[in-house]
Amino acid sequence: MDNLSDALKKLKITTTDSTADSLEGCLDCLLQALAQNKFMRNPCVDAGLIPPLVQLLNCKDQEVLLQTGRALGNICYDSHEGRNAVDHAGGAHIVVDHLRSLCSKTDPASEKLLTVFCGMLMNYSNENDTLQSQLINMGVIPTLVKLLGIHCQNAALTEMCLVAFGNLAELESSKEQFAYTNIAEELVKLFKKQIEHDKKEMIFEVLAPLAENDVIKLQLVEAGLVECLLEIVQKTVDSDKEDDIAELKTASDLMVLLLLGDESMQKLFEGGKGSVFQRVLSWIPSNSHQLQLAGALAIANFARNDGNCIHMVDNGIVQKLMDLLDRHVEDGNVTVQHAALSALRNLAIPVVNKAKMLSAGVAEAVLKFLRSEMPPVQFKLLGTLRMLIDAQAEAAEQLGKNVKLVERLVEWCEAKDHAGVMGESNRLLSALIRHSKSKDVIRTIVQSGGIKHLVTMATSEHVIMQNEALVALALIAALELVTAEKDLENAQLVQILHRLLSDDRSAPEIKYNSMVLICALIGSEPLQKEVQSMAFLEVISKLRSHENKTVAQQASLTEQRLAVES
Repeated sequence: MDNLSDALKKLKITTTDSTADSLEGCLDCLLQALAQNKFMRNPCVDAGLIPPLVQLLNCKDQEVLLQTGRALGNICYDSHEGRNAVDHAGGAHIVVDHLRSLCSKTDPASEKLLTVFCGMLMNYSNENDTLQSQLINMGVIPTLVKLLGIHCQNAALTEMCLVAFGNLAELESSKEQFAYTNIAEELVKLFKKQIEHDKKEMIFEVLAPLAENDVIKLQLVEAGLVECLLEIVQKTVDSDKEDDIAELKTASDLMVLLLLGDESMQKLFEGGKGSVFQRVLSWIPSNSHQLQLAGALAIANFARNDGNCIHMVDNGIVQKLMDLLDRHVEDGNVTVQHAALSALRNLAIPVVNKAKMLSAGVAEAVLKFLRSEMPPVQFKLLGTLRMLIDAQAEAAEQLGKNVKLVERLVEWCEAKDHAGVMGESNRLLSALIRHSKSKDVIRTIVQSGGIKHLVTMATSEHVIMQNEALVALALIAALELVTAEKDLENAQLVQILHRLLSDDRSAPEIKYNSMVLICALIGSEPLQKEVQSMAFLEVISKLRSHENKTVAQQASLTEQRLAVES
């Protein structure tokens, strides 16, 4: 401790009054003290050591620079106070300038200094968004990328660059800067040289956050990363070694991430003839759950435009996905179920695919998961069925008469803990009526207790859901009013319609469909009485001057109808 006090005093003397040898001695003493006791960091800050240390960064002697860089890096390690002091003294700026000026020098002494300075900046900014942003604004990223390219043979320096990238890559602003460098090319080049698992893992840790940026996704694809990933998958798929299993997961996950970018995805799809697309397809029948999952997610990502979806359905992808789902019906892997259902849902979006997928038996395959208690699976199951029956009257009728399905939907309409499942259940109930226009379907839904949920859906905060509910309710009133009469009354539909028509915030289509529904409801004596008791004429007469012509016309028709019935 006495030695340290002595060192602190000497270091406060300006560099002009000190020889390089005496400074090195003081710095050695300081480094030893810090290495032996991490609690010495804050006393160093409190003793005012940081400004003189930062001044030493202007020294010409490489050994002094090396020791100073180490000391500052040590003081910054896991110390908020240390980092703040270095920041206030302007240390980071000087170090970044050193990195720039030394960047192209490949002699051992310069490389050693570059390694220490990279480590110092890493400790300085680790898990501190403000300081990371500061370094990004200083332009450290292009310098580090250049360093990586020039010094890729130096393992220690390369490792420091990678850790620094990992630190910075999480910030959105950094990704924009990385996108203007050749980072993709450098990382892929480096990755190809690696044999050790740990080194590959380090590069993966930088690639994953960078690959969230669409521009960098495309750069990585063009730099040949996909081929590296496919090679890893091929080498590790049958291995039971822990490292290989981890590599297989990371590589296949990263592959799926690259497919989230529209341009990178389309480049790899290559009209459905791309070798990458074909390789990914071969993952689906694999015995590895990880590859099955990645394969299904990749198909879901490829299925993001109509052209790709139509091509895939025409080329037998649906059967592969149904076979995969079949393998996971009993005690199956939930993530694989979710991924395969996601892919089927996306494939069912183009109109021309719906009939083909229905005749291939997709609805039946999906219904096998009706017993699932997992909300993510329930959500995708519902979405897939809803996509399949869009404008498919026969399929909608068949499913709408399936009592087990309708009862499960009614149950899920009450899943208040899972808003997504609740919303999709309501939307599917409505879709079954809207697309089938079938009395049998309406009767099944009435008997299963579904009417109250459709009425509640008409009050949703989402206009599209309100509208779907009102159209379904209008069909119920037109086709099976007597059957549904009691349930509509109990659900207070008339009061809800009065509220929707009175509310200035209601969208024009909501007002229009509410009036259409009112006209249908007055065919029921008890519901007509409710309408008359609530002074609807007054509300509707105001809507005759509505700015939307369709609403205004419907208001006139509804007013005439109510006047006749009163």
